[in-house]
Amino acid sequence: MEKIELNANFDVRASAHGAQLEWQASPMKGVERRMLERIGDEVARATTIVRYAPKSKFSAHVHTGGEEFVVLDGVFQDEHGDYPKGSYIRNPPQSSHTPGSEEGCTILVKLWQFEASDRTQIVADTNALVMQQATDRDNVATMALFNDDREDVRMERWQAGASIHHSPQGGLEVFVIEGGFEENGETFAEQSWLRLPVGAELNAIAGPNGCFCWVKEGHLGHLDREAYAQSKAR
Repeated sequence: MEKIELNANFDVRASAHGAQLEWQASPMKGVERRMLERIGDEVARATTIVRYAPKSKFSAHVHTGGEEFVVLDGVFQDEHGDYPKGSYIRNPPQSSHTPGSEEGCTILVKLWQFEASDRTQIVADTNALVMQQATDRDNVATMALFNDDREDVRMERWQAGASIHHSPQGGLEVFVIEGGFEENGETFAEQSWLRLPVGAELNAIAGPNGCFCWVKEGHLGHLDREAYAQSKAR
């Protein structure tokens, strides 16, 4: 694969609607993907929807730059366990596994977006966790997944028709799992993704069925700008 630059300017708003994108073949038979953002070739900083056909798998590999993913449907598997729909996994830099799926699955995965020194492993089943009322927004419930001095990762549920106003610290990403919302005149449905740069505010209206989404906040304020500039120059 040649180097791809997709939604590679982190200083501007970016969006993608995964359900409207064509599936693209990966190097591994039976594994396809929809790219949302990417800088690189097969080794890349990337945010991607990945679909595993039944009985497909990747070869064993090390995640030098770390990996985090949410299982959207089916059951994701590796030698460490089975992860059904609703699982959230953080595999830090230098972790390794042999991923696949006997029954097939779809995941949202982010690669090469960890601090190099991060060694925190997270395995969370969101089906077993309880949403809590947000302290700063009456129409939002949240579920904490991961938090450190660099980023906050969580699930959020927005009430149907609610106006959602938020001033994120260090940028924001939102990925729709169920329902949808409108923002800046754009409609976001299942598998839609929005990235707001540092300093931008979220002003959205939840859809008639509300919105259940995965949210990451703060990480864009910790980008390695030197490495980013070098990647753009290559």
